[in-house]
Amino acid sequence: MAQTTTPLSNPIGAAIVKESAASGTANNDVRAGASTLYQVDVDNTANGAATFVKFYDSASPTVGTTAPDYIFKVPASTRKVFTLDLSGVAFATGISFCAVTAGGTAGTSSPSSACVVRLLCS
Repeated sequence: MAQTTTPLSNPIGAAIVKESAASGTANNDVRAGASTLYQVDVDNTANGAATFVKFYDSASPTVGTTAPDYIFKVPASTRKVFTLDLSGVAFATGISFCAVTAGGTAGTSSPSSACVVRLLCS
């Protein structure tokens, strides 16, 4: 994993969180506590199969056991941007996420090639 966070100026006081190789290992609590998610950008162009990016309102979920709060499916060989409600989606505990090759709770297998995930969150 190679996660970076870039702070942004006001007015929303947000940051862009980038994971250059999202996998079946969770990126835990990427904003250190309660946060709001505004946009998800997933670059799955390096993969010949769909990737499912799972989000958890948890500081430390167990991938494959903890039920995700949101799942975004990105088709094979595509990049997709998901813009959420204008006011964002609130995560009370923290934003954690992973990228796997199966939807639902049980999937744990990582994509075969790098899957880049960018989040706009505060």
